[in-house]
Amino acid sequence: MSTAANATSTYEQTVEAAIDTTVERIAPTWPLDRMIAVNPYWGYVDQPFGDVASQLARIAGSPLASPAAWYRNAWESGEITPEALEQARSEHQPAPDTAELMAVLNADDAQPAPAPLLADSLDQHRDLRHEPAWCDTITHQIAQYCAAHFDRDQSDWQPDQTQPLYAGWRTALSHDHSVALLMKAPLIPGRANQLANEPRQQIRQALAQLEVPEQEVPEFLQAVIMRISGWAAWCAYLRWQARLAGSDNETLVDLLAIRLSWECLVDDGQRHPGSVWGRWQSAWQSHRQAADNRAYTLTLVWQRAQEIHYQQRLLAQIRQPATDGDTSRPQVQAAFCIDVRSEVFRRHLEAQSPGIQTLGFAGFFGLPIRYEPLGTGASRPHLPGLLSPAMTVTDSTGNTTRDAAIIRNRQTRLQGQKSWNTFQSLPLSAFVLVESLGLGYLSKLVKRTLPSSAPLADDSRLGLSPDETDALSPILEASATGNAEQQAALAQQILTAMGLTGPFARLVLLLGHGSQTRNNPHRAGLDCGACCGQRGDVNARALASLLNDPAVRAGVRDAGIDIPDSTVFLAGMHNTTTDQIDLFGTGALPDSHADDLTAIQAHLKHAQAGACRERASSVDLEQWQDRPDALSKALRARANDWSQTRPEWALANNAAFIVAPRSRTRGIDLAGRCFLHDYDHRQDPHGTLLEQIMTAPMVIAHWINMQYYASTVDNHRYGSGNKTLHNVVGGRIGVFEGNGGDLRIGLPLQSVHDGNDWRHTPLRLTVVIEAAREAIDAVIRKHDIVRQLVHNQWLYLVRLEGQQVQHYRQGHWQDS
Repeated sequence: MSTAANATSTYEQTVEAAIDTTVERIAPTWPLDRMIAVNPYWGYVDQPFGDVASQLARIAGSPLASPAAWYRNAWESGEITPEALEQARSEHQPAPDTAELMAVLNADDAQPAPAPLLADSLDQHRDLRHEPAWCDTITHQIAQYCAAHFDRDQSDWQPDQTQPLYAGWRTALSHDHSVALLMKAPLIPGRANQLANEPRQQIRQALAQLEVPEQEVPEFLQAVIMRISGWAAWCAYLRWQARLAGSDNETLVDLLAIRLSWECLVDDGQRHPGSVWGRWQSAWQSHRQAADNRAYTLTLVWQRAQEIHYQQRLLAQIRQPATDGDTSRPQVQAAFCIDVRSEVFRRHLEAQSPGIQTLGFAGFFGLPIRYEPLGTGASRPHLPGLLSPAMTVTDSTGNTTRDAAIIRNRQTRLQGQKSWNTFQSLPLSAFVLVESLGLGYLSKLVKRTLPSSAPLADDSRLGLSPDETDALSPILEASATGNAEQQAALAQQILTAMGLTGPFARLVLLLGHGSQTRNNPHRAGLDCGACCGQRGDVNARALASLLNDPAVRAGVRDAGIDIPDSTVFLAGMHNTTTDQIDLFGTGALPDSHADDLTAIQAHLKHAQAGACRERASSVDLEQWQDRPDALSKALRARANDWSQTRPEWALANNAAFIVAPRSRTRGIDLAGRCFLHDYDHRQDPHGTLLEQIMTAPMVIAHWINMQYYASTVDNHRYGSGNKTLHNVVGGRIGVFEGNGGDLRIGLPLQSVHDGNDWRHTPLRLTVVIEAAREAIDAVIRKHDIVRQLVHNQWLYLVRLEGQQVQHYRQGHWQDS
């Protein structure tokens, strides 16, 4: 083989490897109706946090730290202490001078700039006050085409969706003259015809046309895909789902080819020094060769100092040895999701009686299910996004004849409602509804805008009458769980994982959670992340039904878990907006448990009042703090307000994940900042449960933490901006901010900022585990992703044993 052929082969291999690396760096975003928190830097966790910070700053202009003014305020207010700053300084190598660090606080913010593309050079010579920018026009064109291509729920018109994304876009652009007319570039359609037929071929062809050197290809492709990072995240979701199903998806490569093609479409082919290409090459090389922004690098030291100060305060609270507590049979047990909002309610509930025991466990309660509401064709996952459903839950009254009747009635009602919804969505229908239907409908429109105390609505109950709703309960399909022996094995596995193996209270509450909000496309993001952005009541009710089954209990008893006949599992739902808890199936409780029910309902009501009082100031309701009924009413009205952009703060200000017995944290005010997962290492001699926690709930908590982090430090790229400007795309895909631009992902600005100040402090997650060092080390050695998260400082790991505290740093445990 000739030397030229070898060089060509090597170059093509480099390009293929760069394409694969580029698309692997993009983290997925889930659709609005299944919105879960995702670490948008997930594709980079195999690299140290500091290295990624420099890389993203250089390539995408994306900061991984707050502006200097943020740290100046933290320093002046005591949120960063001299001791914390000195520790952060010593950890950074080489250690910067303290005077240099202080100078950063008073310097102008040096925000990073993205690597320039050819289109940027073209825009530098346009009159952008009177002419549209090429970069904006390119983003808008790609975004509008993607919105139409991926739409399945909203638009009355789509392009040919049977074609792959790149092929369809290429065909459409070759016949579309709108951009050519807008930008006065009549050659665009003709040039589109000359693009390669296949996306990978087009990427190679574009790199050759733009004369990108082999060693610069990886960085250049990353710079290109980051210009359309929102739609890239959606394509990554399609790939994620395909891989869960055992296949793959190349749509993200299509998108890379599309954005890169635009660099070729606006290239005039001139190569002299003053040409557009020449100016771009000069800017590109200058950007690559520029030294790292020193001031920006030093803000990462301040970021670490703020994290250290929080860790010091947290560990001072919880480092005391845990007490064994009362080992007698508790009065009541209540299992909550590990969600940080549960910490506040659990604390107030436990304060009602020493006989109340609460537990923390992932809110899907260990059931890897999809939920299919009876009589519908709908199906939705109710488990963490890391997993694929293995079981199905549907509704039943327990009577097949009545179930069949409900199915018929529901389908008739839903069909009529579908026609009504179609009429409402027709163009101009908002203007003709009142005219067509009369003033009776006008009154309904007015009523929607009035204050309301309506309870939390359940979309899964659409088309059901109140009697049918009351009669139905979610149950695991028999085909999914097999015989009683298999069901007992599933129950035993879940109870063991929860640490709920005895003694059992007479009432055991399984409490899922959900949020109440209206006119909010991102409402699923306020529901249970462990349930894939759904309410957790379905999982709780299905598990309660399983654990109340006598045959299952008999099998569990044979496995060593003795559930007394007097124990009843009762499902419930924690409304995190109002802190109200509704219990299901109370009418079926035996008379022997009437007093138990009355007592716990009173405790729940008092806990609700305490939790609401604690949260009142954060939602501008301080005036009602000492009037529980008025405060509860005000929170319900707020939840039902169509104009409310901040119905609740959800998981804002989350900062730590604590894996320990509840006795370690009971009675301590953790300010709703901690995920609390119950775990007793004495009941886990082989570390099996610890491995499950560190590879699933810990990773989910990290995703949540980093989504809030990214939506705060870079809301422009990893947050979805101002929600008052949002327009839903594709019915459920995501949102535009305005009528176009890139797809906006992450959290709206209003989820992390109150209009005056940030409500989330961006700190990397601190994971505190009470367990033997050897057990933790075994998990780190066994699982690459855990090792990457810990070694590369995407989260911090702390170990407790009595009063001893050890930090995991540079691959070793160090005493505090």
